[in-house]
Amino acid sequence: MASFTRIEEGQTPSITIHLDHKVAKINDNIYGGFTEHMGRCIYGGIYDPGNPLSDENGFRKDVVEAMKDLNVPVVRYPGGNFVATYHWLDGVGPREQRPKRPELAWIGVESNEFGTDEFMKWCEVVGTEPYLCLNFGTGTLDEALGWLEYCNSTQDTHYANLRRKNGREEPYNVKYWALGNECYGPWQVAQLTKEDYAKKAYQWAKALKLLDPTITLILCGETGYSSWDYYVLKECVKFDVHGLGGDRTKSLIDMHSIHLYTADKEHLPNATAPRAAERAIQMASALIDLARIENKVPESVPKPTICFDEWNVWDPARAPGEQGAEEKYTLSDAVAVAVFLNGFIRQAANMGMANIAQSVNVISPLMTSKDGVIKQTIWWPLLLFSKYMRGHTIALNVRSPEYTGRTNPNWIRGIIETPYLDSSASISDDGYVNLAVANVSEDRDFDVKLNGVNAGTVEVHKVSGDNVDVVNTADNQKVGIEESQWDGKGSFTFAKHSFTLLRWKYDG
Repeated sequence: MASFTRIEEGQTPSITIHLDHKVAKINDNIYGGFTEHMGRCIYGGIYDPGNPLSDENGFRKDVVEAMKDLNVPVVRYPGGNFVATYHWLDGVGPREQRPKRPELAWIGVESNEFGTDEFMKWCEVVGTEPYLCLNFGTGTLDEALGWLEYCNSTQDTHYANLRRKNGREEPYNVKYWALGNECYGPWQVAQLTKEDYAKKAYQWAKALKLLDPTITLILCGETGYSSWDYYVLKECVKFDVHGLGGDRTKSLIDMHSIHLYTADKEHLPNATAPRAAERAIQMASALIDLARIENKVPESVPKPTICFDEWNVWDPARAPGEQGAEEKYTLSDAVAVAVFLNGFIRQAANMGMANIAQSVNVISPLMTSKDGVIKQTIWWPLLLFSKYMRGHTIALNVRSPEYTGRTNPNWIRGIIETPYLDSSASISDDGYVNLAVANVSEDRDFDVKLNGVNAGTVEVHKVSGDNVDVVNTADNQKVGIEESQWDGKGSFTFAKHSFTLLRWKYDG
């Protein structure tokens, strides 16, 4: 629980941390990644055979190490829009026999050199879990069942034996499966109406869980606050005694996917835009509650959580998708990413997963060249959150002035607050308190009274720069992490256009 009290200019800002009030467990999966066959994400990103920086599998070692630094728990694959024409059988077996196919989402040619077994191997090298998205465009239910069998079955059956023939005896045990991607969009190959999608998703879900009842199925939502979300949740979040063998502790649908990208040319609308994401989580969670109430779902059936499996700052005009979407991120964007992540921490009770889009090169915190990697501005808040903001979210109250100007989207104004000090707090399992604060102001430092700091030594990790427009390049890393210490006494100054993480050992 995080509350905000708006104060007038001239009053003293404060943040009060309630150390003994654990609100919810933070699911580590909110630090998930996403790799799509788009631009240079796969080819030239995670997979670059022949490059001296790659290992014997063709995997970029510097990218693997970066993913390990982030401790990424789960990675979504193979799309994204790409998946609507992807046939997994094209990407297994001997590489020289794999067909090249026209790629319609981003208008290219897919070689299928990198496919299921390569991705699974990469996940093992990184130490992350795979999350596969099913083709709801040109794909069939038989094809989806075949992929699930290939990945998870231990039986003496066709696709399980094909996996063995291709060199993998043991199953991959893929837990997470998405029922399509953005099926509502006119940009999709084989776009579906909400009625057609809901019927298809429900039938596929029953069949998939009959084959493997242990999997986690993710429904394709939209933004979390649309008529699509309401309809598909109403039709799919219900208890089906036939699809679950009478088990009243299980659900066909385990998570609901929503997507949101934000961007603005002006700093303050850009930095506050991710407040829309938190409101989207709240609204989607309420729609799940409504579906359960209307469909009389038994209390014993776990409530589906939110899978925010595409999120980031992205301006398609600045970085067109068909040209690889290689964004050059500013400090303003880094502050916005911190606001996104603060929202995920505050909404930990509703969050099952989140996946930054994407992990390498394509609208990404990490960029590759033939000589190495560039860690963009948004890498640094993501690293700090992933490293420290785990355990449980804890309650806090923020008293701060509020930004009251234009927002993007414009509906933010009047629906959710936009404080200058956007904050969340957590307590880790090893007893460290972590306070994350994004000062979105472009020109004001804030001296803030901190209530609840009970340590004489506080670690300070700050991401900042000369101005909101600075970017990182291979030759000049203008934005990184500045580390220092604070004695925990008096007020703490949060610098303008910065993200700061304070960390101390809790003695309670």
